Amino acid sequence: MERNVTLDFVRGVAILGILLLNITAFGLPKAAYLNPAWSGSVSTPDAWTWAVLDLFAQVKFLTLFALLFGAGLYMLLSRGKRWIQARLTLLVLLGFFHSIVLWDGDILLAYGLVGIICWRLIRDAHSNHQLFNTGVVLYLMGIGVLILLGAIAGTHTSRSWVPDAANLQYETWWKLTGGAVAMKSRLNLLSDNMMALAAQYGWQLAGMMLLGAALMRSGWLRGQFSLSHYRRTGLQLVLLGMVINIPAIIAQWQLGWAYHWCAFWLQIPRELSAPLQTIGYAALAWGFWPQLAPLKLVAAITCVGRMALTNYLLQTLICTTLFYHMGLYMTLTRFQLLGLVPVIWLINLAVSVVWLHYFRQGPVEWLWRYLTARAAGVVRKHSGKI
Repeated sequence: MERNVTLDFVRGVAILGILLLNITAFGLPKAAYLNPAWSGSVSTPDAWTWAVLDLFAQVKFLTLFALLFGAGLYMLLSRGKRWIQARLTLLVLLGFFHSIVLWDGDILLAYGLVGIICWRLIRDAHSNHQLFNTGVVLYLMGIGVLILLGAIAGTHTSRSWVPDAANLQYETWWKLTGGAVAMKSRLNLLSDNMMALAAQYGWQLAGMMLLGAALMRSGWLRGQFSLSHYRRTGLQLVLLGMVINIPAIIAQWQLGWAYHWCAFWLQIPRELSAPLQTIGYAALAWGFWPQLAPLKLVAAITCVGRMALTNYLLQTLICTTLFYHMGLYMTLTRFQLLGLVPVIWLINLAVSVVWLHYFRQGPVEWLWRYLTARAAGVVRKHSGKI
């Protein structure tokens, strides 16, 4: 199957963009991911860092990755049921290992579990119109659950939003101690994450996968529309998403990131804007591809996209080493943490370019494909290639 180079580039952008938010999850307590005032106060540089990332990156790159994941599921339909089930089951196992042994911020397990359900919905959709509409409905159902959670939440501030000294001390202890202690704590967090996936986040994730499959099926994610269409659509969707999100950002800042409003109600505009901006980002990549394609940096980012799974895990290995084994955990502010991102990006870019100069696939991608073929019973005999 011939690779879609633009799709690889967009996937590379998504993987690199995810690190803009994950760096906070690695370097600061879990509460800091959404709440810049997790410690009870926030500096001006940290507040502005949160605001800019909330506008351009928060949820957007994860949503973009889900969109591309759904597009990939549609492209895999020709391989058949056994191949897809084996591939997704292995992703679930990898995600479980990643979330328990390496890092509690894993997304692979959630994508694999939701993908096991979604690929059938994609396969059985009678029309592209039906597939797209089902994706929209599922996504809005997730937002509806978020509204319900906001309505029933109490006014007492959750320790997951503003942790006390004991919670911070315990979280720091198990993250830096590692081993069985950390694995037990990650297992407890995984249980909470799975409940959130089933109750709320899974609906949105499924919705974006179906939207990605619909856009691939229609030819939109194959670049089959005019450049002017992609440019116009991209600009309109990005601006519309920002218009929806900006008032909520201002409101959260004015309210001092108060729990009841900011943990639920004011998350809703961001969730509504994310699919718009996500599809807008993708549209701009296709619309300006003639200008982007000749750039060496774009070629390098495309390599990152071809090795997306390898690079995602590489980011985990780098960051867990820096923060949990080299003493950087809770030593840098949200603003200062961004200074590490370009360094890690350079490693992702360099490793991807060099590896793909000698090999056709990333190492984890090759292993995933090989094990999928073995599990699906389609390994080629007398051949070292999969």
